[in-house]
Amino acid sequence: MNFSEALDTIKRGGCASRAGWNGKGMFVFLVKSSTFQVNRPPLDGIFPHGTEVRYGDHIDLRCADGTISTWAPSMTDLFAEDWAAVAPTVKPSPIANVKTKTGDHK
Repeated sequence: MNFSEALDTIKRGGCASRAGWNGKGMFVFLVKSSTFQVNRPPLDGIFPHGTEVRYGDHIDLRCADGTISTWAPSMTDLFAEDWAAVAPTVKPSPIANVKTKTGDHK
């Protein structure tokens, strides 16, 4: 599968991965736009508390270590022919288990 086909897959709500990626369990997926009110750092230090923020659609990557990061394709990714639709092998941890800077759980 090429990148255009992989992009179509994630636009439909699926996940895609490359055979050439070294990390186990890595895949990309679409995060649809969302709106929320600022209520915690770091945005709470940038925008007034309660400000409505709207994020646009973007692609995230489930990394080999289980973390989630925003993702943009490299030139190698764009021209690769080793893309495949995949089922997520590991579900991301719920936000409740993420540690804040102070070490508290939110």
